[in-house]
Amino acid sequence: MSDPRAFAEVPLPLFPSDEAAETAPLPAGKLPSYIADHRKRLRARFLSGGANALPDYELLELVLFRAIPRQDVKPLAHKLLETFGDFNSVLSAPPARLREVNGVGEAVLCELKIVEAAAHRLARARVMQRRVLSSWDALLDYCRTTMAHREVEQFRVLYLDTKNTLIADEEQARGTVNHVPVYPREILKRALEIGATALILVHNHPSGDPTPSSSDLSMTEQIRTGAEALGLVLHDHLIIGKSAELSFRASGYL
Repeated sequence: MSDPRAFAEVPLPLFPSDEAAETAPLPAGKLPSYIADHRKRLRARFLSGGANALPDYELLELVLFRAIPRQDVKPLAHKLLETFGDFNSVLSAPPARLREVNGVGEAVLCELKIVEAAAHRLARARVMQRRVLSSWDALLDYCRTTMAHREVEQFRVLYLDTKNTLIADEEQARGTVNHVPVYPREILKRALEIGATALILVHNHPSGDPTPSSSDLSMTEQIRTGAEALGLVLHDHLIIGKSAELSFRASGYL
């Protein structure tokens, strides 16, 4: 019979040299009880109560455990939250910004981006190949998850078929903190290429305020006019802020 101890959890780092710079690594061997017990209690609370049972810093600690297996990660968790604001903003922060935080190495960066990618993939799975207009809440959740905490503007187009099923979700452009270049002709050309009959425009406002600018309004009108000429329907244009979103259709702009 195989030794059951062979399957015991062993928290190995993804990259051996990734250690929080402000805390000396502990000597090899068994973890001190104050760290081992804390990690055990935190995992137990998470498994019994879910994410809602933990504040942001403790949820972040759980993510950091594997990246930094032999240190107290609470100081780094607090530092990340102080730098970026909240759990979602930490996950969404650009790699270059994360690396500026003392204690963040490649393993920490990798763990954070794995969690972010998993969240995006789960949210996307709830809307792809679904009838968007009857799954509107799931669509908004997906847009919030992928775009609300970006530090620069991102413009996406959701392409739909004749049944309003989402057949493609494509990023068209990235810009600066307050501008993203959009090319209506390319958006409409792509719709024809993939056989879409309707589309939804989505972009974020890193400022947090989803109020459309004059350029947002004029660009949307250009796309709406061009879509109608080609027999396509522009269902909506969503602007995603940090804590709220705006629908052109619901707000009377379309």
